[in-house]
Amino acid sequence: MSEAPVVDHPTQGITALSLVPKAGVKQSMKDFKSDQEVRWCPGCGDYAILAAVQGFMPELGLARENIVFVSGIGCSSRFPYYMNTYGMHSIHGRAPAIATGLASSRRDLSVWVVTGDGDALSIGGNHLIHALRRNVNLKILLFNNRIYGLTKGQYSPTSEVGKITKSTPMGSLDAPFNPVSLAIGAEASFVARTIDSDRKHLTEVLRQAAAHPGTALVEIYQNCNIFNDGAFDALKDQRSAQEALIRLEHGRPIRFGADGSRGVVRDPATGDLRVVDVTEADQSDIVVHDAHAADPTNAFALSRLADPDTLHHTPIGVLRDIDRPVYDADMADQLERAVEQHGKGDLGALLTGNDTWTVTGPARG
Repeated sequence: MSEAPVVDHPTQGITALSLVPKAGVKQSMKDFKSDQEVRWCPGCGDYAILAAVQGFMPELGLARENIVFVSGIGCSSRFPYYMNTYGMHSIHGRAPAIATGLASSRRDLSVWVVTGDGDALSIGGNHLIHALRRNVNLKILLFNNRIYGLTKGQYSPTSEVGKITKSTPMGSLDAPFNPVSLAIGAEASFVARTIDSDRKHLTEVLRQAAAHPGTALVEIYQNCNIFNDGAFDALKDQRSAQEALIRLEHGRPIRFGADGSRGVVRDPATGDLRVVDVTEADQSDIVVHDAHAADPTNAFALSRLADPDTLHHTPIGVLRDIDRPVYDADMADQLERAVEQHGKGDLGALLTGNDTWTVTGPARG
């Protein structure tokens, strides 16, 4: 590995990774497989996601030492062990915070966060929303199986109301989070949803997320065949999926079902989006998907179409993909201006400056 350049502050001299692809690097899926034994339950959806990510990584054209996977705690968070890149298995819920520091100080790295619905949306919820609003250059893969798998089947922040688990034997009373709605509400600049078993769709979403400057959140519906098996069967069965899945494509009318027999329109009375049977008369009313719209209203409305219990009318694909200032780029510019205007800082002088005082105990008689 080449030596890092000597710099006056962490981001000086480091260029945004997306602008300097590694030339001449030819890799295959095999190059991104580590020598560690993959230890998930047989049949777990994580295997499919791992294979898709390992298969996609060569497309980045980056040396493996320029790619980092950071995870929290949970079944999904074993991911860094199985990627032949740099990685860190961090602490519960804190992966976005750790990755933020890394991505902000080392802009030559491609930083990926792997987390689960429990890890990201319970103890890690605060870290997640602030990474999204800051728009740090991170790619966050949120595996959602609607259950706590590693701790053996308790309900999670995405479990449906009434879910019977070891920790909710009478049924969950909690209203579940919709991760996509949450991300859009936090002003995320890229939000998408895909499914573990749809390799082609998953890879395409990963491709678009990787190309996005800033934070990209990808929710991946992932089956836990031990503690929540079949949670997404409605979206995977060939017959039911045709009526349940809404495949979003930028610039195209939002239609689905057999031969596009159903579509999404805006209710003229309320302004809400709703699903209708398409007739010749109302084809012109079908909403055209605009993932690049600056206003998040439509993206949020689309995210609310899915019924949380049956998953009917679930949109998948990229819901939002907009340009926003990228935090680490702005931070680098600010540091450069500070050096130009004031010179290099003196950490010692700051620590021993005027904003210090001595604390003494009570006077003794």
